[in-house]
Parts: sequence; C-alpha cells; structure tokens
Amino acid sequence: MSAQHHNLRLRLIVLATLSAAFLSACGHQHEDLRAWMAQQRASMHPHIKPIEPPKPFIPATYDPTAGTDPFSSAKLEVGVKQEVQQLNPLLQAELARPKQPLEAYSLDQIQMVGSVKVKGRQYALLKAGNLLYRAHVGEYAGQHFGKITKITDSEVDLRELVQDATGDWVEHPATLQLQESTQ
Repeated sequence: MSAQHHNLRLRLIVLATLSAAFLSACGHQHEDLRAWMAQQRASMHPHIKPIEPPKPFIPATYDPTAGTDPFSSAKLEVGVKQEVQQLNPLLQAELARPKQPLEAYSLDQIQMVGSVKVKGRQYALLKAGNLLYRAHVGEYAGQHFGKITKITDSEVDLRELVQDATGDWVEHPATLQLQESTQ
C-alpha cells in the first residue's frame, strides 16, 4: 500500500470516530427535555364525553282517507283567500277596482309626449304601443298600480305600490319625463 493511500485511510477513520463522538454528544444534550415530555405524556388523562344514545324512532302513520288532500283545489282556494285577507289595505283597494288601459303596459313602455289643459284641467299625453292616451291626476298607468299624482308640462309623477325585500307592500315614487320628438 502506498503512503498516500494509508494517510487517506487514516484520515477517514479519524473523521468517522470524531463524527460518532459528536453525534453521541448531541443525543445526551436534550435528555432532560425528553424526560419532562415523557412525564407530561404520562400525567395526561384525556376526558372524552360519551356520545348520547340515539333517540328511538317512532314512525308516524299516514291515513290518506282521514285528512284533506293537500293538492285539492278547495285547499288552495282557502290558502289564497287567507293570503288576500292579510294584504295591505292599500293593495286591497287597488285589487278591488277595475283596471285601466294604461295598466296593461310597464312604465318603460309608456312615453310622455306632451301635455294639454282642457277646461282648466291638466292632462298628460301618454303614448303606449301605437296608441295615444289622455290621462289626468287620479288615473292609473303602469303594472305596479301606478296612480298619477301630479302632471306638469315636462313630467308626470306617479305613486306605485311595490313589494320590498321583506314582502311588505310600500309606496314608491315614479316619474315619466317628457320625451322630445326625434323628427
């Protein structure tokens, strides 16, 4: 064997011995921490609440001949009558009166094209579809029970009844502006 090869082998043996000594020293360094962790694990007694037993199931019997058919028209009519009785008084009055021609159109389909005063009474000229209507304060327009409350030379003010987020019927103002002719 050559001297160089022998020195290299000696160095490797020394290096391996030092590494083993270093690693064994690291293992003893945290021995107190390991002992404390083992003690803590031994003293822990988890408390687990037992699961409640299931409640007994008692099946309900259903006799279709004993009750009212839930899909009968009589049952549905009763439900609709109860719903109408619980309606807002303003809405009940609106449902009781006959519909007027401009209520067949939504407000975005109705245009104010002018106004005219006849015998001291102000009228709005409203175009819906291909027809022209003359409307005065107190008449209705639009599909949300829009009652005309004011007419000027440039606009028509209405009071509509709409449902809010909670389902209640509330008054809501709306306006039709005079549409300038494009011809």
